[in-house]
Amino acid sequence: MNGIGIDVSKAMLDVAVHRGPFARFHNTPAGHRKLLSWLARREAGQIVLEASGGYEQRVLDALFDAGHQVVRADARRCHAFAAATGVSAKTDRLDAVNLACMAATLELRPYQPMEPWRRKLREFVRARQQLVDLTMSAENQLEHVTETTLRRALQANINQMKKNCLRLEKHIAEQVRQQPQLEAMRAFKGVGATLQAVIASYLPELGTLDGKAIAKLVGVAPITHDSGSMRGIRRIRGGRIDVRNVLYMACLSAIQHEPRIREFYRSLRARGKPGKVAVVAAMRKMLVILNARARDALAGVAQAIPT
Repeated sequence: MNGIGIDVSKAMLDVAVHRGPFARFHNTPAGHRKLLSWLARREAGQIVLEASGGYEQRVLDALFDAGHQVVRADARRCHAFAAATGVSAKTDRLDAVNLACMAATLELRPYQPMEPWRRKLREFVRARQQLVDLTMSAENQLEHVTETTLRRALQANINQMKKNCLRLEKHIAEQVRQQPQLEAMRAFKGVGATLQAVIASYLPELGTLDGKAIAKLVGVAPITHDSGSMRGIRRIRGGRIDVRNVLYMACLSAIQHEPRIREFYRSLRARGKPGKVAVVAAMRKMLVILNARARDALAGVAQAIPT
């Protein structure tokens, strides 16, 4: 079986077979059908695509539905693999060749499509975050505007965006309430609808992995940096930034209101740990607790389903 790499852009798919031919297809439903026909003659094994801001989603689903073993690889990992193999130049074709080599060399986590409700929730979460970012940008712009008419127009735009954001948050909260598997998180102080929505849509693995694996996936597991007798500083790196950002804000609230997290944080500070280190450790503990609750909730749902 041949490793396949696909470099995805908005308009095109650049496809390479490891040590084999190269082809280009339009990133459209018709192009996807041609790609599937082409792959059927290539003994396709593992297929690797680099995450490309959502442009890869439809071809991912098309490949999965056709029965292919397809992987959506993190961009950081793809770039690190290219650097490790001595590839410094960058073109769409070279990227596809590198991904094909990655597919032939590494055993990667296969793509699993999200349930429809998670995909819908993610769209709302993404739209809300975009509105939050636009509102913040407009407020920063307003600080430097002195002309009255412009200030009124900008302020009206800001007010409208905030109203739209509130509407989205109501939709998100309602969607979260409709999912019984998220019930286990609601009793945890500091976990609101926003964190539940982000975890549900950006961390569907919650409850299916052990604590260490889920912490590494989010990027709150410290990475060792030792060599010989040298013991380096352990730092967090990579992971799912969308989840980590919201988890950070939720953890600050939990430090104030959730007894287990508060006492854990205080014990670390009392032992001389820096504030940021203690907060990250509290984030990790909070995530592990939520993961255990989600695991138990999933087990309960499975037991409730008649056989």
